[in-house]
Amino acid sequence: MEGKQTRGRQKIAIKRIENEDDRLITFSKRRSGIYKKASELVTLCGAEVAVLVFSPAGKAFSFGHPSIESVANRFLGQNIAPNDNTHPLVEAHRKVRINELNQQHNELLVMEAERDRWKVLKEGTSEKSSQGWWEAPIDEFSLQELKQMNVMLEEFHKNLHKKINELRRNGGASSFQAHTGHATNIPFCQL
Repeated sequence: MEGKQTRGRQKIAIKRIENEDDRLITFSKRRSGIYKKASELVTLCGAEVAVLVFSPAGKAFSFGHPSIESVANRFLGQNIAPNDNTHPLVEAHRKVRINELNQQHNELLVMEAERDRWKVLKEGTSEKSSQGWWEAPIDEFSLQELKQMNVMLEEFHKNLHKKINELRRNGGASSFQAHTGHATNIPFCQL
């Protein structure tokens, strides 16, 4: 059984749609898309937004935050209407939330920059195939990065000795020798 064959999403020429039914459907879909983008702008940036759209049939549609009237009055330079229905506590909460989101955004930007910097350093060390990660150019690390690397090396050292001791206790020294191709002279560790 064959499914319905559709053309999927296609790029359309930006010009007036001649078919009236298609034009009304496109208007309805695009209008909801504009409202969604306006709502995202309000949520992400704390912007005050007003969108007023008239359909091809002449019907008015609007979206506004905090309201169409307050945005229009602000645009026209008039005082905010006394019947503005935004409660002061709601407005205060909104401003606090916006500040929190802006702070989180700034922290994410810093984290992205650090991640990108780490990638560059990691790529720089991986390009030198004869060198390992432990031979990274430590002159380029910050104090915090050096401390992190020290913790990682200590953890690696602890795990290495733990594995060697485990192999020796289980009679795995011979398998360790067979695997590496040489005997170890690492003393038995008590960690």
